[in-house]
Amino acid sequence: MSAMRLYRLAELTLPGLAVGFVAGVAAGGLAGFVGQPAGWALVSALTLAVPLALAGAGYTMLLINERVRLGGFAPAALYWLVAFPVARLLHEVLTRLVLTGEAGLPPDPLGFLAYQGIVSAGFAIGFLWLHERLAPRWWRRVSEHNPRAREVYLRYAEHARILYEAKERRKAARGGGVRKATSAR
Repeated sequence: MSAMRLYRLAELTLPGLAVGFVAGVAAGGLAGFVGQPAGWALVSALTLAVPLALAGAGYTMLLINERVRLGGFAPAALYWLVAFPVARLLHEVLTRLVLTGEAGLPPDPLGFLAYQGIVSAGFAIGFLWLHERLAPRWWRRVSEHNPRAREVYLRYAEHARILYEAKERRKAARGGGVRKATSAR
């Protein structure tokens, strides 16, 4: 793969990578906030941020290659139902490895993964919300020199137009949306 193609691919996946990374760093920041030593919080942030960033980039790749639909919660929830528990398991193993020198699984790995699967729905909501706000703006910004970003951005713009027109039709069917108030004096 040429350097330019690699650069453009990285440019396309940056929104998902960034959202995942920021989520992981925020979790590490919370570890520091609750009293963990700064070094532990930093390790915790990085060992969660990197897997979540890679998974976020993976979601973005699915989106730009039209494997998941724009703005759909179900595809995002299904993706994160797998990706989030894997990222959390890596976080647990890597954090333990760095801090103690020994790799190890959580005491109840299946229970741990099941719980992370439940939590993944909340993560999917937050990820999708932030990704849907950042990614189209980013792709519009880089669309002048990245033809693939232009394609993805135009798909988003068309999707937004369709949603807006459907909303306006529903509003018109209800009588224009805003009804004039009459006084009963």
